[in-house]
Amino acid sequence: MHPTTPPAQSASPKILWPPVAIPGLPGMHRSSDPATDDAPVTDRLTGITDRVTGGSDRPPVSDPGQPTGPTEVPDAPVTEGAGLLDELRTAITRYVVMPSQEALNATTLWVAATHLQPAWQHAPRLAVVGPVKRCGKSRLLDVLHDTVHAPFITINSTPAAIFRSITKEPPTLLVDEADTLFGNVKVAEKNEEMRGLLNAGHQRNRPTTRVSGPEHKPTKFLTFAMAALAGIGDLPDTIMDRAVVVRMRRRAVHEKVQPFRSRRDIPVLNDLRDRIAAWTATLVETAAEMEPPLPVEDRAADTWEPLVIVADLAGGHWPATARAACRTMTDHEAGQDEENGLKSRILADIRTAFAGFGNPHALGTADLLCRLRADAEAPWAEYGNGGLSPRGLQVLLKDYGINSCTVRFRDGQRKGFYRAQFVDAWTRYCPEPTTPGPTSP
Repeated sequence: MHPTTPPAQSASPKILWPPVAIPGLPGMHRSSDPATDDAPVTDRLTGITDRVTGGSDRPPVSDPGQPTGPTEVPDAPVTEGAGLLDELRTAITRYVVMPSQEALNATTLWVAATHLQPAWQHAPRLAVVGPVKRCGKSRLLDVLHDTVHAPFITINSTPAAIFRSITKEPPTLLVDEADTLFGNVKVAEKNEEMRGLLNAGHQRNRPTTRVSGPEHKPTKFLTFAMAALAGIGDLPDTIMDRAVVVRMRRRAVHEKVQPFRSRRDIPVLNDLRDRIAAWTATLVETAAEMEPPLPVEDRAADTWEPLVIVADLAGGHWPATARAACRTMTDHEAGQDEENGLKSRILADIRTAFAGFGNPHALGTADLLCRLRADAEAPWAEYGNGGLSPRGLQVLLKDYGINSCTVRFRDGQRKGFYRAQFVDAWTRYCPEPTTPGPTSP
């Protein structure tokens, strides 16, 4: 549905330059004298009045399963970079309903970061995933294609074609229908080379070597490039772990967007892309030397650092906005791992099983499996063929170095596990939630 047509008297508003920002509405500007309280709001890209775009036209997301966090940041002076990021954020919301304000902010920063790829040590992936079709994944890729640096869009390209397309000035890989590459175990096995390419390309100086040319000489090919992947369902864990994850969802009846029309919209987006590229062109050396403080560590820090650097370079409200998005979205994905990762789930459920028996020093394998399969909300009753078996349990625990052993119980010896075998793994991989202290009445 198109935006509501404004009244005739506001159809051709007089736009001030530079535009006058409206406090609390990043990217929105008044079309007339800011002293006039009832002045209409004007979209900077289209000039349409009486339509508030960006994060201000929807309430903060509070649906279950979506990241939420503080969306308000203090007002700050609008710099050139901050203004461009605000404009880009508004442009994205014109065509796509993002699942949360944090996801919108992160996607905006990711797009801008593609224009500074020579400065980065790590190339963050953008994983655009949804539970079903028609969640806006492909439409978001359309917008990314016309705003990122040197887009290289692929659906069925071979790994050989992709890494031969990556140079010292890397393109931005856009992979649509990624579920066709990794949707099930059999398909994923056929595309293991693609997964390896995407994993290696997350870090600089991780080339792939192939025999090439008539003399069959080993040749190194670059793999480093930022990439966005869109698909139904989660991507392989190794890719998700290197990605800013945007979990899309279908639009509700009340959520409206503007139809994407190539002839009308691509030139506008390309103009915005070119202005972002011009802004970042002189900042490569500065960006390469920056080491910003981050609210996360390890691989999450590697992935989010380019986005936070872009925010720090832009200034305004963006440094605070970027770190809020980083903290909220990484916390949410950590929760997803605990919920959906069977290897993490089994540890937590075994701890619950031991507690259900009064935390004995050991449990027999049969007793442990019986308790695990009895939990109606756990996946163990349907795991494998006929429920979780002793062999299946052993496979899940193998990576933690935990093996069953012969245990002496009061009624005899049988296979089981000592509670002490799990203590280190519980501490490292699924620590107990912090118990909140007493609150004042």
